[in-house]
Amino acid sequence: MTFPSPENIAHTLERLAEERGEAEALIVPRAGSVSRMTFRQLDRDANRLANGLRHTGMAQGDRVLVMVPFGIDFIALTFALFKFGAVPVLIDPGLGRRNVLNCIASAQPRGMIAVPLAHAARVVFSKAFRSVELNVTVGRRWFWGGVTLNGIRNRGGTETPSGTVAPDDPAAILFTSGSTGPSKGVLYTHRMFFEQVELLRRLFQIEAGEMDLPTFPLFALFGVALGMACVIPDMDPTRPAQVNAETLIQYIKKYAITTSFGSPALWNTVSRYCLQNDIQLPTLKRIMMAGAPVPGSLLERFDRILSPDALIHTPYGATEALPVASISHREILNQTWEQTRQGKGTCVGQAVDGLTLKIIKITDDAIDTWDDSLAVPKGTIGEVVVRSPWVTQEYFNLEEATRRAKIRDGETLWHRMGDVGYLDDNNRLWFCGRKSHRVQTAEEVLFTIPCEAIFNTHPKVKRSALVGVGEPEKQIPVIVIEADGAIDKKAVTEELLQLGASHSITRPIRKVLYHPAFPVDIRHNAKIGREQLARWAGRGPEQI
Repeated sequence: MTFPSPENIAHTLERLAEERGEAEALIVPRAGSVSRMTFRQLDRDANRLANGLRHTGMAQGDRVLVMVPFGIDFIALTFALFKFGAVPVLIDPGLGRRNVLNCIASAQPRGMIAVPLAHAARVVFSKAFRSVELNVTVGRRWFWGGVTLNGIRNRGGTETPSGTVAPDDPAAILFTSGSTGPSKGVLYTHRMFFEQVELLRRLFQIEAGEMDLPTFPLFALFGVALGMACVIPDMDPTRPAQVNAETLIQYIKKYAITTSFGSPALWNTVSRYCLQNDIQLPTLKRIMMAGAPVPGSLLERFDRILSPDALIHTPYGATEALPVASISHREILNQTWEQTRQGKGTCVGQAVDGLTLKIIKITDDAIDTWDDSLAVPKGTIGEVVVRSPWVTQEYFNLEEATRRAKIRDGETLWHRMGDVGYLDDNNRLWFCGRKSHRVQTAEEVLFTIPCEAIFNTHPKVKRSALVGVGEPEKQIPVIVIEADGAIDKKAVTEELLQLGASHSITRPIRKVLYHPAFPVDIRHNAKIGREQLARWAGRGPEQI
């Protein structure tokens, strides 16, 4: 059998179909029934879909909007598009109607594969979808044109689609969560996906045949490519904090899950349920938590739930660069958590092998060309920049955003993470927050994560958020509190101001406000919406 280039991500599935043909690739439990698919079946289904899609007129290089629920069809379709070089466009539906429509308009897809409700939206909001020429309905087609997914399957054979997809050809456009600005389409190549898969295998020592429980769609694709059997949970991936912990735990136990990825908000819900019901999860060998800083209190809970040799990893990265660094929960609890509580930032570990990370002077201006003088000494808080084979090179159709996020260095590019932090003497990165969230007073600059950690030590604080009110360089720092239960606000405010005054980094903060429930990002339900809180604080609300 002739495989495509080994750095075409579709090759991975074809190789696994040969090596692990009858092993299960996907398990989808739903409402009393379970759907299963082996690696060979998945590869054949992807071939069938790829050939059928080509018969509709879709071609290599076409951008194809995929709006399909997390499940077998989503995974098979994504690999099908990879196989003949079409470019899936993936957008979180939880972004909200306006943002989703803006993303679609900017991506200019030629094809659309979607459920009926999304096609109905295409008809109603036709302006955003005006580039779409080819339509495939997953489910029952109503009054619009195009073909159904079942029709596509019937058209395609099981042979591998012909054609050559090169490693540096576009593979997918993934949209950022938009937690600190408009969502942007990040252009991935096949080589980048391939490099990510191989890095994840090495970094977390993942072996083919393990059982995976991905709670975020993209990581199901990685799980399949790593040769794991992926159990697709019955949950809304856009609302991880609201996961049914009991159901998730049943999956972990029934299928002897060894690996799982999820946001801190999801694992917070699951861990609390486990401790309340005296439940342990001995089959789990590794958990990956990402999307926001992971508190040590959450990691400590899992020491009473997991087996002694299990590890929790908290990888750091972004849609544009994943992963950048990683650290285990044991290193956090044994070495860094107490420093975090004292306002030193959140340690996210050393840069992963194959990636170069530097800290540069903070600026909001574009930097067109790299210069070594940009770098700051160890221990100095600055802007995080990275480069590696899997770091993306551009935003699709957004030249100015690309220019502001990239720094040219000869034939390579540095990506500006938009985060601030510093390197310690062990070359570990300490995350101090988003650059855009820093508070600039007339006298100094305050960073969110270190300052918030001080206030978070108060027993009545569920979480806190530092925001600035006013114009940059004239801002008034305000600490906004989400309380843990009913409180005496006057007494707690006095205690918080005393706590802040006892640390040099929080001493300038003399204003405390209370908010009933912080806004959070749609992807992980964990990143605090500090922009919204800053606007709220700027309106001079009462302490509610």
